[in-house]
Amino acid sequence: MKHLRLLLILFVPALLLCTACDEEDDATTDPVQPMADVTTCVGCHSDEATLKAVADPNPPPDPGEGGCGGTLPEMEAWLKVYVGGSLGEEFMNSAHGKLACRSCHGGKEPATDKHEAHTGDFTAMPSREAEKYCGSCHPSIAARDKNSLHTQGFGQKHMVAKRGGFPSYENYPEELKKGYDKNCGKCHASCGECHVQRPNQAGGGFLAAHKFQKEPDMRLNCTACHSARVANAYFGESAGTRPDVHYMKLPGGQCTNCHTGDEMHGTGTKYTQRYSVSNMPSCEDCHGDKASANTYHSLHWDTMSCQTCHSQDYQNCGSCHVDTGVRNGPYMGFKIGKNPLPGVKRFKYVVLRHAPAAPDTWSNYGIPELANFASEPTFRHATPHNIKRWTPRTEVEDGQTCSAACHIKDGQNKEWYLFRADLGEQWEKDANEPVVVDDIIPASWK
Repeated sequence: MKHLRLLLILFVPALLLCTACDEEDDATTDPVQPMADVTTCVGCHSDEATLKAVADPNPPPDPGEGGCGGTLPEMEAWLKVYVGGSLGEEFMNSAHGKLACRSCHGGKEPATDKHEAHTGDFTAMPSREAEKYCGSCHPSIAARDKNSLHTQGFGQKHMVAKRGGFPSYENYPEELKKGYDKNCGKCHASCGECHVQRPNQAGGGFLAAHKFQKEPDMRLNCTACHSARVANAYFGESAGTRPDVHYMKLPGGQCTNCHTGDEMHGTGTKYTQRYSVSNMPSCEDCHGDKASANTYHSLHWDTMSCQTCHSQDYQNCGSCHVDTGVRNGPYMGFKIGKNPLPGVKRFKYVVLRHAPAAPDTWSNYGIPELANFASEPTFRHATPHNIKRWTPRTEVEDGQTCSAACHIKDGQNKEWYLFRADLGEQWEKDANEPVVVDDIIPASWK
């Protein structure tokens, strides 16, 4: 009996303490968790239990998924559309959060189930029609975005049209247009895919419970799409490479140090070639004073692009076939060739990237061979994001000049340049005749 009284003395206060803690925990509710009516947009999307109950763990792919963008860590389906927690509260108290959900997304409210809520004029991604949904508050940006390369992908559309012998994207055969839209078209970002959610191309999902981010997240937005060539190069994640000096030295290494919102949103002018964009960054923006910094710059400033000396090996890919899995690459390499954009860039020689194109690239979409394929080279002008001061073309032994690492002499250094002998199929030889260096290498180099 004495022992029983002792146990009660120890157990009952502990039980009361636990009960008190439980009651206190139960009383602490998430600020956005609905006491709310789950028949409303916010009520449903801020209630974890409801979202888990109705979320489709294997949703059908977005019509825009496909292509060669990157991937991000998977998010649970319910979490991708969750507007709860402290971040949800921040969103609800923001200018965008004070708007009625239906003013942007349409649909039906109140609704008794998910399917009813998402009927009628519902749109999951209103910013894909930026002028209609964003323009009333952001008229200048929405108007410019209509012709932005970043959003519209006019460059790719123009390239496929030119190689296919079509006047424009609008003149693609319907089957080809569907293939393009699935694999290339939607990789180009809407406002929401930079400022609200991770790109659909990389799996989607809110960045921060629908909270709008003024500056896109470098990892979750920018390099989620610009992955294979840009991210791997910039972060030094490609085999045998080091991080880009701009990533190491500029504030936070952010893409936006060079690529501004004005550039991303466009100027309002429709461009079909990204290097023609008037407000794109250039090396001279920060390094204009280097034109005569040393003998090599003085000699080559207007003839060799900066990347020919200061880039590392770069990811290339060739002969890809859309939606078939047939691909030659990716592979690491480095080639210098004739500038394919002489009216746009002042240089004689530039770095070239092997682009994933072949005459039968679109054979899965009703085009056995692109009729005008050789109108554009498969080795394209490139500006790799993998800059270093010292590279295999600038590092030489004591007493030697850079020419020892770059000029062709006694068969040395030929590997840096694109020659006809580097090309395999006849169609590739024909397409790249404008950029090979066989006929322009200085006689003194041979």
